[in-house]
Amino acid sequence: MHQQSGDHPNAKLLSIAEFAQVVGMSQMTIYRLISAGQMPAVRIGKRLFVPGRVIDDLSAAALASGGTVSVADWREGQP
Repeated sequence: MHQQSGDHPNAKLLSIAEFAQVVGMSQMTIYRLISAGQMPAVRIGKRLFVPGRVIDDLSAAALASGGTVSVADWREGQP
């Protein structure tokens, strides 16, 4: 079930609007990334959600690499 995240970026599921606000991107950009298969998402009915863990996983990948991580490259390495 969707949890209201408020200011909590680690909520189990973030709406597209919540995720976009946390990462400072437009909702349309997030939808495009999901549509292109570059961003993981969960569909519940007609709504899409981004797992809150994506933020932590991307951050960890950037720290581990010591550089910049492209969401497209990061997504390819995910199960």
